[in-house]
Formats: sequence, structure tokens, C-alpha cells
Amino acid sequence: MSNKRLYVGNLPFDATNEAVRTAFEAFGTVHDVSLVTDRDTGRPRGFGFVEMDAQSATAAIEGLNEKDFGGRTITVNEARERNSRGGRRY
Repeated sequence: MSNKRLYVGNLPFDATNEAVRTAFEAFGTVHDVSLVTDRDTGRPRGFGFVEMDAQSATAAIEGLNEKDFGGRTITVNEARERNSRGGRRY
């Protein structure tokens, strides 16, 4: 069975990997949770990624997209490949 990577947006800044994992485990096996932090400050950026079995991922999207999580309405959808953006210019 293949895995899918999900994008989870608009997370509360105090969300933890464990809390996100628990919410998604209601829909199936979670293989990985990765919340994104700012590389300079280390502060959470309010989004992350969850990797699940394909069938569980579909159920999680249907069950959690536009639902309340920690007082915020989260966005859950299939992650897309990141566009390559050239280097920063100063």
C-alpha cells in the first residue's frame, strides 16, 4: 500500500506533533508528522505535513479539512511538490 503526504495548514502555533498525530490517527495509521518551524527563530509557522496510508489519507482529508483544531479552522489536502524558487536575492 502506498503512502500519501498531506499538507495541514492554519494550525495553532502551539500545536504539537503528538496532538496532530492523535487527530489523524482517528482515520488510520500515521507514519510521520512534521510541523514546520522558522529556520531563523525556531518558532512554529502554523503548518506541517502528515504521512499516512493512501486510503487513510483520503478519510483524513474528508474528516478534518475545514474542521476546528485548537480553536482554528485547519486546511487538510494532498501535499503538492514544492516549486523550485531560485535563491534569495539581497
